[in-house]
Amino acid sequence: MTALKARVHQFLVSEDGPTAVEYAVMVALIVVACIGVITSLGGKISTTFNTVNGAL
Repeated sequence: MTALKARVHQFLVSEDGPTAVEYAVMVALIVVACIGVITSLGGKISTTFNTVNGAL
């Protein structure tokens, strides 16, 4: 019984779970930001390549 209590206490005190969740949220926000930037720049880059292609 004491070993079970010790394991439950260690699980509740451990900060590995919340840290992993924080990293997952941070990675998700970075991915969303990257997708937004790539989407917004995609059209502009395509236009630039078409202009250069037409000039050549």
